Amino acid sequence: MVTKEATVKSATGLHARPATLLVKKASSFKSDISIENNGKKANIKSLIGVLSLGVTKDSVVKVIASGDDEALAAEEIVKLIESIEE
Repeated sequence: MVTKEATVKSATGLHARPATLLVKKASSFKSDISIENNGKKANIKSLIGVLSLGVTKDSVVKVIASGDDEALAAEEIVKLIESIEE
């Protein structure tokens, strides 16, 4: 299991469009990947799950990956979260 932290830079947080990008990216990995914010955890491959966390700008989220490609998955998801700046 790999755990990494990412800071959300998007002014609108992880709303519909950024969350959709995350779900698409996460779905390309075999590993189970979840995201945690303020003690709430959701499967990052679930759009409803990600949106239900209500992640806002400057939130620090935890990305937890477990599986065959966990290291790459966690790394790529963190990069994506930190690169979304709409």
